Amino acid sequence: MINLRIWIITSWIALPTVMLGGASLLRLINRGNVLSPFQVNCFRAGHAHAGVLLVMSLLYFIFLDQTRLSVLVKHFASAALFLGILAQSGGFFVHMWVGRENRASAGTTTTFAGAGLLASSIVVLVYGLLMKSGS
Repeated sequence: MINLRIWIITSWIALPTVMLGGASLLRLINRGNVLSPFQVNCFRAGHAHAGVLLVMSLLYFIFLDQTRLSVLVKHFASAALFLGILAQSGGFFVHMWVGRENRASAGTTTTFAGAGLLASSIVVLVYGLLMKSGS
């Protein structure tokens, strides 16, 4: 667990930012007419993805640490996961500001790139877990 400690700490630090994001959304909604319904939906989606994926990352690091993958591979996979979380959830916020309803934007592209990074990091984890059980 020592090898992935920085990633674990980073995820724990990031979690309160998601909590503050929820409070910010509530404040904006209570002010009324600050965000359009489209913007509120994008904010909610970005916020929800960030929270769920950050909590998932804590489990990811525990399982990744149990594999026999090299430390370098573990760090690359952890970086891909963390960047994927930022891109996946951040893309919704980008889309909220520059996008239009029912049209793709730079935010859409960012979200898809994040999904690709998340998928690749999960493939690495699954491979590592399969290799461990096969020995």
